[in-house]
Amino acid sequence: MNPKIKIKETALLVIDVTNAWTHPTCEIKKGNVTFGKIRKMVPKLQQFIKEYKSAGGNIIYIKSTPWDKKNLAKNLIEFYKDPAVCFYSRNIYSGKVRKFSDEFYKISPEKNDIVLEKNSYDAFVNPQLDKTLKNKKIKYLIPTGVLGDGCVHATIQGGFSKGYNYLILKDLVETTDVPIRQKLIIIMREFYWPMLYGKTIDAKSFFDFVQ
Repeated sequence: MNPKIKIKETALLVIDVTNAWTHPTCEIKKGNVTFGKIRKMVPKLQQFIKEYKSAGGNIIYIKSTPWDKKNLAKNLIEFYKDPAVCFYSRNIYSGKVRKFSDEFYKISPEKNDIVLEKNSYDAFVNPQLDKTLKNKKIKYLIPTGVLGDGCVHATIQGGFSKGYNYLILKDLVETTDVPIRQKLIIIMREFYWPMLYGKTIDAKSFFDFVQ
């Protein structure tokens, strides 16, 4: 990969930085799912967004549709019937509105920024994402956000299959505080992503690779 790629050919994907996976009131105490490391990462992401946008980069904010039976993909609805994983799907069958959960956490897309929704893990399930990237002639994707071992990883796989290259900012991708998931995200950052999907660097090194 050319070490000096054009920033206009890159797109920053800010994935699922919403209250559902960040705010203290949305933590799932029963499942021991807390978001301390995610909240610690968010200010770094905020700063990078400012610097990247000032440099002329393209930003696409991605969030899930309401995580309920009405909006989710049918296979997810079927999967979440399993009692072993149903604590992740609070209110999926209740019909309750979870607007607060679906709002962004401490990041604020501006008026002309692109915001897309997805009803599964991989953001490319929304065909508008691929269409937008192609219209802007994007070649390189910069995935950030949460959960690194969930929706971020699924989106990396989905985009790679569509032919996109990656610069993965390992310090701007996080997951829950669950110990096994923290061990997994370390493996992804240090081995899985750099060996299979793209150059994996920290945010402060990003501008060494673009012009």
